Amino acid sequence: MTDAPAELVHLDVADGVATITLDSPHNRNALSKQLITELSAHLAAVDTDDAVRVVVLRSSGRVFCSGADLSEASTVPMEEGARAIVALQRQIVAHAKPVVVVVEGAARAGGIGIVAAADLAVVAEEATFALTEVKLGLAPAVISLTVLPRMTSRAAGLTALGGEVFTGTQAAEFGLVTRAVPAAELSAAVDAQVSSLASGALQGLRETKQLLARDLLARIDSDGEELVQLSARLFGSDAAREAMTAFLSRGK
Repeated sequence: MTDAPAELVHLDVADGVATITLDSPHNRNALSKQLITELSAHLAAVDTDDAVRVVVLRSSGRVFCSGADLSEASTVPMEEGARAIVALQRQIVAHAKPVVVVVEGAARAGGIGIVAAADLAVVAEEATFALTEVKLGLAPAVISLTVLPRMTSRAAGLTALGGEVFTGTQAAEFGLVTRAVPAAELSAAVDAQVSSLASGALQGLRETKQLLARDLLARIDSDGEELVQLSARLFGSDAAREAMTAFLSRGK
C-alpha cells in the first residue's frame, strides 16, 4: 500500500475570503497534473460557497508558478496537458467570485496564463515574469487566450518574441497585472484590495464579473481547441524535444 501524495494546493476560508495557496516547491509550482487537479477542485468548491466573496490565489514560496511541468511531457499526452491549462484558465475567468492573484517572486510561461486569467493581479515591483516558450521552440499558445487580451500588442510582441525577463513594474505598464508595489508593501496592498472587493454584494460581484469576462470567455471557447492542437504539435516536434532535453539537463 502506497502513501497518498502530499497535497500541493491548500485552501483556507476566513472572513469571506478563500485563500488558495500553491505549495509544490520541488518543481517550482509547475503545472503538473496533480497541481492542476487540486487547484481546479478548490476553485470549484468555493465557486458556490455563499460564505466566500473573494478568492486569493498565491504561492507559499517566492516562485508563483514556473509553467508547464516539462518532467511530465513523456507521461502525460501533449493534448491532455494543454487542454487542462485551457480549462483552468476558463475556470478562473468564469468563476462567480473575483479572483485576485498575488505574485511575490517569479511567474513563467503557463503561470502567466493564470495571472492573466485572474480578475486582478497585485504583484511585487521586484517580481519577475517571462514568456520563455520561444526559447524552447514553442509558442505561448494556450496561454495567449488570456495573456494577449490583457497586454498591449507592442508589449506582447516584445515579451513573447524575446522571451526575456521583465519586472512586476513593467508587467503593470504592459497591462498584464493590475498593480505593482514594493515587496515590503505587497501584503498590505493585497489586504486593502481584497477588503474593498469583499465589501461588494454577492450578486453584484457575480453579475459584474460576468459582464467583464464575457469577451474573454468567448475567445477561450472559440479558439481554445485550435490552440491546444498548436501547443501539442509544437511540444511533439523534434526541435522542441531537443530544446527541452537540453533545458532539463541544465537543471540537473
